[in-house]
Amino acid sequence: MLSGCASWRNQTRPAAPVNTDPAATAAAAEKSAAAANAGAQTTQVTKLQKFLWVFSPYRPDIQQGNFVSQEMLAQLKVGQTRDQVRFILGSPLLTDAFHADRWDYPFYLARGNGELTTSRVTVYFKNDVVERFEGGNLPSERDYIDRIAGPAKGTKAKPETRPVEPVKVGGAPVVQP
Repeated sequence: MLSGCASWRNQTRPAAPVNTDPAATAAAAEKSAAAANAGAQTTQVTKLQKFLWVFSPYRPDIQQGNFVSQEMLAQLKVGQTRDQVRFILGSPLLTDAFHADRWDYPFYLARGNGELTTSRVTVYFKNDVVERFEGGNLPSERDYIDRIAGPAKGTKAKPETRPVEPVKVGGAPVVQP
């Protein structure tokens, strides 16, 4: 009788062969990097998950990393210094000692209902100025707020404005151009 976590798998089947060809490895790495740098990806929950969520315990939203919006990325330009990039995007979450000229800004948002949003922006430097950056198709700040707080219920009415009274000098109104 089998027991334990691995009892459900067929342990007699050999593992799939691994292709060690350098061209195939480089192509696989390029494909995964392109998917990671494609911008924000959101995984929606299924109807079954929504139904089962009613019976599960409370799960808080978990946010990790740096949120980078379309507006922030639009301010980033080739030729900016590291300090300018830090001012626009914030401090990078990942800096690699082996790749000092690369800053990564990953973002991860797991909603309590099972919805998952991830994105990554990568900035490459050459001679301490931006050479290029990757990461597009990012949400705007309004989209992010709507995702966190929910869409606005209605539009706000404009505040009531009062007419401005003319300034009086010596009892006579002064006409301002």
